[in-house]
Order: sequence, then C-alpha cells, then structure tokens
Amino acid sequence: MHEITYPPFNEKMYQEQLDNGLTVFLLPKPGFQQTFSVFTTRFGSIDQTFEMNDGKDLLTVPDGIAHFLEHKMFESQEIDVFQEFARHGASANAFTTFDQTSYLFTSTQDILENTTILLDYVQDPYFTEENVEKEKGIIGQEIRMYEDNPDWQSFFGLLKAMYKTHPVHLDIAGTVESIAGITKDLLYDCYRTFYHPANMVYVAVGGFDPEQMMNHIRSNQAAKNFPKAPPFTRVPVDEQKEVATPQVTAELSVSQPRCIIGWKDADVGLTGESLLKQELLTGVILDTLFGRGSDAYHEFIDEELIDQQFSWEYECTESYGYSLVGGNTSNPDLLLRRINETLDRARYSGLSQDEFERNRKKAMGRFAMAMDSPTAIARNFTSYHLKGVDWFSSIQILENLTLEQANERLNSHFVSSQQAASIVTPKE
Repeated sequence: MHEITYPPFNEKMYQEQLDNGLTVFLLPKPGFQQTFSVFTTRFGSIDQTFEMNDGKDLLTVPDGIAHFLEHKMFESQEIDVFQEFARHGASANAFTTFDQTSYLFTSTQDILENTTILLDYVQDPYFTEENVEKEKGIIGQEIRMYEDNPDWQSFFGLLKAMYKTHPVHLDIAGTVESIAGITKDLLYDCYRTFYHPANMVYVAVGGFDPEQMMNHIRSNQAAKNFPKAPPFTRVPVDEQKEVATPQVTAELSVSQPRCIIGWKDADVGLTGESLLKQELLTGVILDTLFGRGSDAYHEFIDEELIDQQFSWEYECTESYGYSLVGGNTSNPDLLLRRINETLDRARYSGLSQDEFERNRKKAMGRFAMAMDSPTAIARNFTSYHLKGVDWFSSIQILENLTLEQANERLNSHFVSSQQAASIVTPKE
C-alpha cells in the first residue's frame, strides 16, 4: 500500500493497484463519522466507437448505452441492491457523465459491509432480453421528462450549436429511438470492455481504518475470477474548431426566457497538469468577469436583466472543452450583447490585477472548503484521476497563475468564431 502525503492539508492518501488491475485510493478522515465511496469506470456517453481485440473489431454502439448500462447494473438475480444498502444504513446512487460512470454509497455505519455490496453488484452483471426491454420503457420516460426541462434543453441546445460531430453534443441518456437499438449482447460487449477492474478506480474518503479497508477490498477482489483485460482503443473524433451554428432557439412551457452563451475551446488535447491548469485559469477568468462579485453581474441584476440563477461554467477533457455563461433573462438578445460588450472591454484593457487576485484566492478558498466534504474529495479526486492528474495539485497550480496568463487565455479562448448561444423562449 503506497502512501501519498499532502502536507498543506495534513492529509494522507493510501493507493494500491491490485493484481486484477483495479486501482484503489483510500483517504481516512480521523474524527469523521461519514464515509463516501465511489466505484468508477472510464466509460461515458462520448465512448461511442471503439476498436476491440487489437483493432480487429470496430464497434459503434447506440447513443445512451453507457447510461443504460448504469441503470441495468442495479438488476440482480440475488438481491435488491437498494434494500441491501438500506439494511446497512447506507444511501446509494449512480451517475453517468460524458466520460465516466460511477456507483457510490454514503454511510456512517457498516462501512465494510456496504463496500462489499458496492463491489459485488457492479461486478455481477445480469442482463436478459426481458429486463433490457423493460428498462427501455423506464429510461424512455426519463428522456421524455427532460424534453420539457428548460435547463437541460438550453444546455444541450448549446452543445449542439457548438459541436458538429463530437458526441458531447448528444444527450447522455440518448433518445427513445437510439435506446431501442440496445440489446443484451451489446450491453455485455460494453461491460466486458469497460468494466474490467483494470479500467476502473475505487475511491473511499471518510471515517475508516485504511489498513482494514484495503485488506477487505483485496480479499473481495482476490475471491473473484477475471479474464485478462481486453485490449480496446477509443476511435478519435474529427471535430472542426469553429462552432456548428452561432445560435439555436427553442420554445418551451416556461414563464421566463433563458439564454446561455458558450465558447468552444480550440485548445484541446491537453492532459494531466496542463489540462487542470487550463481549467483553473479559465474558471478564474470567468469568475472575474461574470461571478457574483463582478461589476457585470451587479449591473445585470440592477437592470433586472438576469436573476440569481445566472452562472458560469468551464468543462474540459482531452477531446473537448467549453465555457458557458448565462441563465434566466428578461431579454436574451440584450444579455448576449451585454456579455460580449463586457468581453470586449476586458480584451481591450485587460483584467484588473486586484480582481484577478481576489478571484484566484477565492478559488483557493473553494478548494480548502471542499476538504471538509468526503463527497467532494472523492468525486473530484476520481474525476481528475481519470484525466491523468492529482486533484490535490490544484492549490499549487492556483498559487502560480498569473495575470499575464489570464489575459493571454482571455484573448485566445473567448473569440467570436467559437461562440454560440442557446435561447429558450416561452411557448405562445
């Protein structure tokens, strides 16, 4: 068991790669009652086409299959997974993103028993033609529910405006039509490819003894037989730098319009600390320009152009990245113009040194606050581990960000050819 220390936070992480390839990270938090555990595979909605068997087989799967597989993993011949977790005082859940699928529990008791339940049900798939067909109806209802959700529709409307071919523009759950093509055999193909322990990571944070926990996980995994990890290669996507279309509009049953503006990142392909630095730097820029302490935010609020839901976001992986700003608005066209005017002024005069420093330190404060949350630590550590970087290096990167770097990034990222807008208006 390898020990990793983080002196600035007085934290100690334990890491081990087991014989079957599973990587385990344990972060004990003495004095904490709660433990949060998350078991994750590198398989998300953007994993649509991949080569298996050393390039001999090329497989393209239906949109939404990663999310569908997440649903089906809770089906068991032996137990009711949620009842088992409840019997041991745990709350369980799962989620699928663009690039990962995670299964988790949080509990203050029976940590080892709950760890067993989590490991066992994720490593015991049970798919039949009947239960796959039944699930299509359940997920179809979920998809239709989101069709009327203005936040969801404006977000994916923006991704569709920005991306022409990259599957990030597709709904994570797929469509009613695409999931109709999912079969038991396809689910097993994806499971065998992506759910091998060598493609997964287990992270636990909270009140437990690390030696006892690692021994428990070792014993659980050693008692199971796994074939050799199957070779596979993700097929890269050929995506243009420019946006697919500058603006999309939808009509929904809403009382107030909604507008979000995005900038597609042309600087992709980064990994490790370079990727994390780009994410942190862009976040500080967005917070400086449009965060709740910014001049623009207060002007827009005073003019009743936006409400408290106005926010910003930056998302970045090796194959795609985007910034977005927006929310509810009384006038989408005016909000779009005012945001671009704010950017024009910033590009002309540069970001204020004082405001940049305040927001850089604010980001460091947000990181420090997250250290009190086992959930935040486990989820963030997992996400960045899959991107090839240690989340704890965030503080060191933030300490070394400079105003010059921020102004260079401001001018290279927020450009008109990479900007798109998604507007939702009330249905008449």
